[in-house]
Amino acid sequence: MNALDRAVFDWINRWPESLSGFFVFFSLGIKLLGVRIGFLLVVLALLYRKETRKALFLALASWPLANGLTEALKYGLQWPRPSGALADMVDAGHSLASALAAHPEVVVRVEPLGSFGTASSHAANMAALATVFTMLHGKWGWPWIAIALVTGVSRIYVGVHWPSQVLLGWACGVFCGVLTVRTFEAGSRLWQGRRRSREPLPD
Repeated sequence: MNALDRAVFDWINRWPESLSGFFVFFSLGIKLLGVRIGFLLVVLALLYRKETRKALFLALASWPLANGLTEALKYGLQWPRPSGALADMVDAGHSLASALAAHPEVVVRVEPLGSFGTASSHAANMAALATVFTMLHGKWGWPWIAIALVTGVSRIYVGVHWPSQVLLGWACGVFCGVLTVRTFEAGSRLWQGRRRSREPLPD
């Protein structure tokens, strides 16, 4: 972590407490039943429309790829989270209130995480979806971009990721989204080429 990383973290992490509900929702929303049902409805709507099916399937394929990449980075490059010291205290039997009092330099608004946070999986997953939809549907990818940006910032605001970890997560998501689309396109061209080569020549 460098001085700029710390400065950006302090700025976002100490935004007004009145924003807590909004950012906690984006940080933990996927765990809520209502959000999961809403996400399922979006999936069904995209599946229903023939023109969005390919984007849906590729987006869903890019998600585990992005998540797996961030998990691999966390294993290989063990970079602590801002909330790591608080999580260690809680794991040792201290209350969250006493842990927060001992570490006033970090405002943690969710359960403190002690695992390594090298690249934000939340940021990567949403960036992968946003990349796929933007590449295949242009401006219709903008709402996904907005969600990816807010999700990443929310992880800083709630105190579980450094800004650089979120940036790395976004980069992982974009990479996996592009890789998924380009791999599919290359495979489609190869398949079409083989089909044409098997067609009988005209008399």
